[in-house]
Amino acid sequence: MKYSFTINLETKTQHEAELKVKSLTVLASRLTALELERLAHIVKNDPVKTALAKQYLM
Repeated sequence: MKYSFTINLETKTQHEAELKVKSLTVLASRLTALELERLAHIVKNDPVKTALAKQYLM
């Protein structure tokens, strides 16, 4: 099934918002709901792991 949602993002530009939505769509299509939930938990609650992941992305 396909679902549609409306979300609000606070960004500096529309282009940045579009990039974020596209990226979130890829994550949602490649990860299970449980994996996404765990990822969100780490990002929200574990600044050390989040910082390490951000270093890897640079």
